[in-house]
Amino acid sequence: MNSMNDIWEAVLEVLGRELTPTAISTWFADCQPIDLNDSTFVVHTPSEFKRNIILTRFADTIKQSLSDIFSTDINLMVLAGEEFGDYQACKPDDDPLPEMAGYTFDRFIVGNSNRFAHNAAYAVSQKPGSAYNPLFIYGNSGLGKTHLLLAIGQAIREREPATKIAYIKGDDFTNQLLKSIKEGTGEEFRLKYRNVDLFLVDDIQFIAGKQATQEEFFHTFNNIYEAGHQIVITSDRPPIDMSLLDDRLMSRFQGGLMADIQPPDIETRMVITRAKAAQLGLVLEDDAVAYIAETITTNVRQIEGVIKRLTAYKEILDSKIDTAAVKRAIKDVVRIGTFIPSPQLIIRESALYYSLKEEDLRGQNRSKNTAVARQIAMYLIRTLTNLSLKEIGAEFEDRNHSTVLSSIKKIEDMIKTDPAMAATVRDITSNINSN
Repeated sequence: MNSMNDIWEAVLEVLGRELTPTAISTWFADCQPIDLNDSTFVVHTPSEFKRNIILTRFADTIKQSLSDIFSTDINLMVLAGEEFGDYQACKPDDDPLPEMAGYTFDRFIVGNSNRFAHNAAYAVSQKPGSAYNPLFIYGNSGLGKTHLLLAIGQAIREREPATKIAYIKGDDFTNQLLKSIKEGTGEEFRLKYRNVDLFLVDDIQFIAGKQATQEEFFHTFNNIYEAGHQIVITSDRPPIDMSLLDDRLMSRFQGGLMADIQPPDIETRMVITRAKAAQLGLVLEDDAVAYIAETITTNVRQIEGVIKRLTAYKEILDSKIDTAAVKRAIKDVVRIGTFIPSPQLIIRESALYYSLKEEDLRGQNRSKNTAVARQIAMYLIRTLTNLSLKEIGAEFEDRNHSTVLSSIKKIEDMIKTDPAMAATVRDITSNINSN
């Protein structure tokens, strides 16, 4: 069963064994399934009269059919009329898995560089909470960490639809925590994540150095782990390389199974290229496949970007997909040679690291975190790009060159004397280069 509608169709099939088609149409034609939450199946009907009939005449049969489907007791809630809107407004936000079309184990291309991580992820999907807990998958951007993370969620949800799954990115965990503190909803935030069966955390590296976030994550981790439920985490580096990671969290991450993903070898890249092309209905000549695999060596996501660009050439321009077209597509998608990041990317990553917005850094906000993040961004633009001091100042509401120079000098001095600042600049630089 892959959806709420599948579950409801199975329930109606059971009811159909006891009721006439007319009765089914009368009482259930406009009844819609809307949620499965905390072992309660929620449906909505426009009429309160129909709700009362469903609860008095058919509730036992419905609950028994749900119990047969899930092999556990499931409660029934029937909403009537405008109660649906009230339910949605009061229902705590959960974090459903992102759109997972394609993020399945059967679509993950396995090679020597990722076989260990794939096998570990698959084992977790078959025996969550008992195979490897936590499972910590790490590797550079674009190699399939998120694919494996979501494949675990997909496999478990298909087999056990009632499983409570939470998915969150590291920086979003910080943002939601800060929001809960500001709005006085800390208890709701804690309950939201601590009572799940499967906790999927993407890009955990973004919580390193954020003390309040790490403290909250530590307690969340402990609650889930001690309940025997599964935790899966991804990162662009192993815990030992996160210089600002809390020692308690490092110990817990390392206490599970560590699985790294390396860039694929050329044979695997060729298989990936053909598979991605086939998924989009594109047939590539061997020379074109070889050129893509030889040119894109470290990022699987870039291979997919090239294939999508080639598909657009074929559909929009009716172009022949030969090696020349491949070279043009690669030039559009992949940075060949030395990577020079844009100032926009540097400002964005500097802001993200401090849980700020880009406009905070560009504007006149003078809070301590904002000022430091702004100075780091100026320093990195100066060291990673060819922009002049005047051009850098233009990125920050036309600050003059002396202000820019002073900021750069300050960060240079701090890097030499403050290991924490050196680690921060190194982490932000790594995040920039991972894009």
